[in-house]
Amino acid sequence: MRSFRCVSIRAWAASLVGVVAFAGCALAATHLNNNFHVIVAGEAYRSAQPSADEIRAYRDEYHIATIINLRGESPGRAWYDAEIKTAKDLGIRHVDFGLSARMKLLPRQSLALIALMRRVPKPVLIHCQAGSDRTGLASALYLAALAKAGEERSEAQLSIRFGHIAIPILGTYEMDQSFEAMEPLLGFPGS
Repeated sequence: MRSFRCVSIRAWAASLVGVVAFAGCALAATHLNNNFHVIVAGEAYRSAQPSADEIRAYRDEYHIATIINLRGESPGRAWYDAEIKTAKDLGIRHVDFGLSARMKLLPRQSLALIALMRRVPKPVLIHCQAGSDRTGLASALYLAALAKAGEERSEAQLSIRFGHIAIPILGTYEMDQSFEAMEPLLGFPGS
């Protein structure tokens, strides 16, 4: 019995190391491109915090007309001041919509975000710090409410592919809970 237990623990540990290594590689690959991805081509894109040069490149290649910053208004912070200045210089509309990845959104807050994403000039770039959690929720809501992409495709925006890890104790699971709370309002059955 003792050797079986030892083998089981080793197998479990090896599996855990494999999963962690895979997740690490996935996260590294995701962040090599600033976690920039298409939500809906020609209409909506997602990323981590963009630099001034990245904003210029996104504007030139994807014709970004609006930036939605999910980190909230932060005057005096270098990243924020650079983003505001670059957006202004390039004629890009800039909108702040502050969220916390560790706090569940009420449906009325999600509806306000959907309304904002609906009314801003497109194409829009939506970002938070890492482009994983808050941006994942916004992207899922965009696909579900505006693009009518369906539940599975929308929920996929909250996945490891984008750096989002949905484990309740990590404090970012609230983004998943926020989407789940919206499912009845988005018309998804069985919610």
